[in-house]
Amino acid sequence: MLFCHNDNDFKANTRYDKNIICTFERMIMKTLLKIVGVILLLCIALIIAAPFLIPTDTIFNKVSEQVEKTTGRTLTIKGDKTLSVFPALKLELNDVHFANMQTGSRDDMASMEQLAVHIPWLSLFGGEFKLDKFVINEPNILLETDKNGKANWQLFDAVAEQPQEQTQSGEAVKLPENFDIELGEVAIYGGTFTYLDGQTGAKQQISDLELAILLPSLRKTLEIKGGITYMQERFELDVKLDTPAKAIEGATFEVTQSVDSRLVDLTFNGSIARQGKDIKGELALSGDSVKELATWQGVDLNAKENAFNAFSVNGKMHLIDDTFNLEELIATLDELEIKGKSEVNLGNKLAVNADIDLGMLDLNPYLPEAVAKQQAPQSEEPKAAQPIVWDDTKIDLSALNALNANVVIRSSGLKANDIELGANQFTVDLNNSVAKLSLDSFKAYEGTGKGVININAQQTPYKISTNFDLADIDAQPLLTDAAGFDKLMGKGSLNWNLTTTGQSQKTFINALNGKVGFEFADGAVKGANVAEMVRKGKELITGNLGAVSEGLDTGFEESEQTDFSALTGSFNFTNGVGHNNDLSLMSPLIRITGEGDVDLPKTNVDYRLVTGIVDSIEGQGTTDDSTGFKIPLRIEGPFHDVGFKLDVSNALKDEAKQKLDDAKEKAKEKAKDKVKDKLKGLFG
Repeated sequence: MLFCHNDNDFKANTRYDKNIICTFERMIMKTLLKIVGVILLLCIALIIAAPFLIPTDTIFNKVSEQVEKTTGRTLTIKGDKTLSVFPALKLELNDVHFANMQTGSRDDMASMEQLAVHIPWLSLFGGEFKLDKFVINEPNILLETDKNGKANWQLFDAVAEQPQEQTQSGEAVKLPENFDIELGEVAIYGGTFTYLDGQTGAKQQISDLELAILLPSLRKTLEIKGGITYMQERFELDVKLDTPAKAIEGATFEVTQSVDSRLVDLTFNGSIARQGKDIKGELALSGDSVKELATWQGVDLNAKENAFNAFSVNGKMHLIDDTFNLEELIATLDELEIKGKSEVNLGNKLAVNADIDLGMLDLNPYLPEAVAKQQAPQSEEPKAAQPIVWDDTKIDLSALNALNANVVIRSSGLKANDIELGANQFTVDLNNSVAKLSLDSFKAYEGTGKGVININAQQTPYKISTNFDLADIDAQPLLTDAAGFDKLMGKGSLNWNLTTTGQSQKTFINALNGKVGFEFADGAVKGANVAEMVRKGKELITGNLGAVSEGLDTGFEESEQTDFSALTGSFNFTNGVGHNNDLSLMSPLIRITGEGDVDLPKTNVDYRLVTGIVDSIEGQGTTDDSTGFKIPLRIEGPFHDVGFKLDVSNALKDEAKQKLDDAKEKAKEKAKDKVKDKLKGLFG
């Protein structure tokens, strides 16, 4: 310090009077204080007057010029423009409009009620113009593609000098090395965000935006955080994009994103290249209720309480051009777990190739109430069986033309209604509305099987053919579960080769043609004791009227059954009517043959069994075909009320005819003997 404050500051060798020097210093200090005061007053006045002295239009024109230079689009302000300089330089623009591409569906790509731009002071005087912060209120933003696939968000074509081959629609650009955009933070409040596909007409819209976008540089990480509303549902977003410049140039860049909501949570970690044409990474999707998700989409599942609840999907995905690959897929739905991989071609016609393991597949929770078997309340009186009516509602298989597919599906087990299958595998091959469903392997009801179903839906009426072979099948549980028929017991084989045409269940039944064959061993037919009925019939015919008092229908009881060692036969179907003439039932005591018709269109049975008592009791495999007394059994009536009765009248006729034939045969033998005797006498 040069100022004098005490006598010690000056020594004996000074030539100036102490008082004069102190007075001079005080004068200098006063002058400096006045200068500082004037400067401060000038600064305050400048701050106050700056909004009036700085030409707002000039600043806006510079901003607009920079925007147009950067994007090739015009920025128009139709409302007021205000400038504030304290505590920071801020430009507020009202009723802002940003131009769309020339081929867009409307004039503006974006409009907003207000745009507040925070501008660093130094950028006004420096060589590079920068924006520190945007605050956008009530924007109306449109992202769209035109009919040629060009996107309106490709804003940087004007920045770089592009080779001709790089300026085609939809292609990336190369940014100059010295070009950059530093927005700092972009805050968006309210408004709408719309996506419109100009090629398909698809439209998606989000609203109630509350987003913070951090873009320190095109060559640094872009972050987006906040919330949006889509279809009245709120979603929270957290997105990080590594190096936006790479995205603009079509190079590979890293993306991490998460979406959280009441309905679904989604995360994706991966990379994107070629402007979204090459996407790969790990995808995770989960939620608490498929029902609620479907309701949100306007679909009413009408599902049971224990169905379509919690779900999850995890896997590695790769979308390249029109091909979507999903590997290491693990999907869960309620208690189900599905694993597999797939490839989907999203070109002109959807094409699917997949290999899927369904695990233990219990379909019962997902079958509609009208299809799944209901637990009927117990009642004292059993409900009468109802007639079967084939559904004549037209079946539409045109959806088969929407895709081609080759899908292999396997499971360790399957439940559907009361049908239970063991390990099985089937293949679906669909090409141009022609489907082939192959049962490659089948384990169920202690047996195995394989088969194929072919469906040709290229034109109506549709054509269907089916060919199946089942071996070592336990008949009773199979027929009970599949058709509610529990009268046949035994293990054996079942095969069929059937074809039909039509467009409804009824027409398919009416046009059924082909053959069904069966062979069962060591079983029984429940509901009738044929041997007992034959005994009573024989007693009646031979004059024992006591059989009448006991009743000829005594053998028809639920508790009764007819045991057999072998049961074979076949049905030949013509226009839905199956004819059988080779039924054979063999047991140690009886032999049964039969013939007749099963009329599926009319749901009616007309069948005649011929039962005979075996003279020998050697059992199955005997060569003794004699059956002694025979009696027919008539089976007829509708499926829901089939009747059984002994055909005694025919039995009497058969018995009388048999006696007459025996008498004729004896007479012939006697005549032969007499002729022999006479010849012996003549030549003896």
